[in-house]
Amino acid sequence: MNERGLDRDGTIAREGALDRVPEAFVPVVDAARAHLTGTFGGTRLHSAYLYGSIPRGTATPGVSDLDLQLALHDEPTEADRADATAIETALDRAFPQINGAGILVSSTRFLLSGVERHDAGFFIACLCTPLLGPDLAEQLPRYRPTTLLARETNGDFVRLLPRWRAKVAEATTDAERRSLGRRVGRRTVRTGFTLVMPRWGGWTSDLDQSAELFGRYYPERAAQMRAAASMGRAPSADPAVLGMLIDDLGPWLAAEYTAVHGERAPRP
Repeated sequence: MNERGLDRDGTIAREGALDRVPEAFVPVVDAARAHLTGTFGGTRLHSAYLYGSIPRGTATPGVSDLDLQLALHDEPTEADRADATAIETALDRAFPQINGAGILVSSTRFLLSGVERHDAGFFIACLCTPLLGPDLAEQLPRYRPTTLLARETNGDFVRLLPRWRAKVAEATTDAERRSLGRRVGRRTVRTGFTLVMPRWGGWTSDLDQSAELFGRYYPERAAQMRAAASMGRAPSADPAVLGMLIDDLGPWLAAEYTAVHGERAPRP
């Protein structure tokens, strides 16, 4: 992998590996593997993956969360999602070195579908680290930092803004606002980065680097994107920051993204 996250052939390199997991998080990953095997083993689970700062080797104890993606042989049921939630809760309670756990549950059909080739497929192939089972990346193409990838990964940003405004109105505690702030901050930075990704010609998932790269092309919005990165790393309950991201930076970013890359293909 070079300094722009690319392999020698110019395709985006897979960013994580199990041997990069920091020592403090090894017991967490081992426990996650055991929980998943015990709960979803047999005919339900095709494969499981780590993603985020833990497999990238950049996780901070007490700050970082544990992120997992499950690929099931069949379409997920409510029972599957309830089991995943139970594992999230058990891991979060057992390990103080993680600040929460999140498990995405999808079917292999969805992850390998044509319409998801440059979104969920890219996510599996480049941003996920195999933990259990056969690797779906072997059935997916190599990816390059193109406008097609930008459009399909974050070309739906405009649709998120009304949902986030509704969540702000519903939030009644600082904990709920911080949780929302983390999601809004991370997604905003990632959208800002993929806006400029084809021009920069590479890939990164690092929030600070993403904000810095965005600021090279849009210096007038650089301070706001740095605030989004800060919110994504260490979220605050300050309504003014959240309001700035959703009601000022957000609408501008959505309009610019659509103008540069277009909106992503409709989903069923």
